[in-house]
Amino acid sequence: MDFVSIMHIITRVIEAVGVAVIVIGITVSGFAYLKSPRGLDAYGNLRAGMGRAILLGLELMVAGDIINTVAVEPSLDSVVVLGVIVIIRTFLSLSLEVEISGRWPWQGERGTQSVHRGKTDGSADKNV
Repeated sequence: MDFVSIMHIITRVIEAVGVAVIVIGITVSGFAYLKSPRGLDAYGNLRAGMGRAILLGLELMVAGDIINTVAVEPSLDSVVVLGVIVIIRTFLSLSLEVEISGRWPWQGERGTQSVHRGKTDGSADKNV
């Protein structure tokens, strides 16, 4: 096997893992929703879990696309296609972030959680 064949297999594995992450994450979130008591918190947790699974899966797929473009098909056409894919997936990621947390990723509020940045409870500011 040559380098291009190996990289092609690696990119397909990374993309398959991305799809598996989405499917498993949505399944786990669905089961957690079915097992939890009904209410607004349960529905919010379902949406947040599904959104996180989709975001992680999309990031893995973008990584596979980048490896494929750089190592397997390094042409101007593939770079343009990669750019369009990354723009679309970035827009989807930002849309999911707003849907999950109700705010843009750069609009951090104390005591809330962002999918991208983790907890921002201001605990580091308490010692100041």
